Amino acid sequence: MFRWLFGKGRNCGIVHGFQQGYIYQQKFGLVNIKLKWVKDRTLDAVVAGQRDLKAAGILVSIIYSSSERCLPIYHLSRHRGQLGLPQDLKLSTFIRRYPNIFVESHFLDSGGSPVPCFSLSPEALKLHSEEFNILQQNQLELRDRLCKLLMLTRDRVLPLQTIDQLKWDMGLPFDYQHSFVLNHPERFSFVRLPDDRVGLKLLFWDDKLAISELQKNTSLQQNEEDIKSGSLAFPISFTRGFGLKRKCMEWLKEWQKLPYTSPYTSDSHLDPRTDVSEKRIVGVFHELLHLTLHKQTERKNVSNLRGPLALPQKFTKVFERHPGIFYISKKNDTQTVVLREAYNGQELLQNHPLANIREEFANLLKKGMLDRSRGVYKKRTDSNLGEGLRKEVCITEKTNQPSSQDESDSMFSEYDSDGPLQNPC
Repeated sequence: MFRWLFGKGRNCGIVHGFQQGYIYQQKFGLVNIKLKWVKDRTLDAVVAGQRDLKAAGILVSIIYSSSERCLPIYHLSRHRGQLGLPQDLKLSTFIRRYPNIFVESHFLDSGGSPVPCFSLSPEALKLHSEEFNILQQNQLELRDRLCKLLMLTRDRVLPLQTIDQLKWDMGLPFDYQHSFVLNHPERFSFVRLPDDRVGLKLLFWDDKLAISELQKNTSLQQNEEDIKSGSLAFPISFTRGFGLKRKCMEWLKEWQKLPYTSPYTSDSHLDPRTDVSEKRIVGVFHELLHLTLHKQTERKNVSNLRGPLALPQKFTKVFERHPGIFYISKKNDTQTVVLREAYNGQELLQNHPLANIREEFANLLKKGMLDRSRGVYKKRTDSNLGEGLRKEVCITEKTNQPSSQDESDSMFSEYDSDGPLQNPC
């Protein structure tokens, strides 16, 4: 790590920046500045469609990975916690919004009651196949993306639950633990953590990867003087009509001139009560968001990273103190942190191939919802009802949890809920 730091530092002035860091550390405490939050309708629109896209994408992966590629509603409900849907929204209601993605059928239980099942449409299968091919073609790039995530941590290890929260944002396969990690035994290893959870550990530190996105773009985004001093500045833009006070402008100008500490290097030399330390924290999340496909993630996804990233208490306050770098969207009943520099209006400046596939999938969702509202699928459902009622299969899984009624307009009232079968055969 330090071999790269001092080797490269001779060329870009980073070593000098570190030396300056000690001086700045004595001169600059943590300035008590709080900038206001201003609604950004453009970035809110970017975030708005992500919830349904994520939930539908995960459901497609779950259904596709099943042996029959068709699952009953109670089986899908077991994964509800991963979907991020509102608690008052029935899962079956959400699935039925998109009949061009999820094809509904049913079987009869031992009592003769119809149980809803969902498979995938030809359009959904086609897009999923294209996504699989892209994952295969970009496996090394995704491997490096996961390596860099682990390289940001103090011990080069993260609990699987933490990675699970970020896997959609980072473009990792739904079953990455088996289909992806096991393909790279030279890089990753599963370990047992002190709290008895399972974690993923990085086995090989790659100096070539330990270069942040901000450092990569120094020639394009930084002036020569800042590069030599190691005081790299973050790209900043504000919501139209933001109105920055003079005091805040002066503080921000000075803050940008502070030494930049790479998120891939130790921060042990920094006093956490200073703006210099805060600049490193901003750099950590600047890099983390660059590791995601859409340069955004829910704030709660990073709330449990304080320990692994060795950050101080209330570290997420940097999102609010630096609205020119991060935008906090409050759409979808949650807070989503968006990297401003990654967008030109609603368009991503750098589109990953997986992000392009997701855009096609989002368009398919919009079309299905629109066609459903026009009644395009109602006639098809009615015509298939008679044939579907004659089907019956035996369910081997058993549960004692009772089912509840769904409030949707489906005919399958008993099993429209997210609850499982009460008495499967």
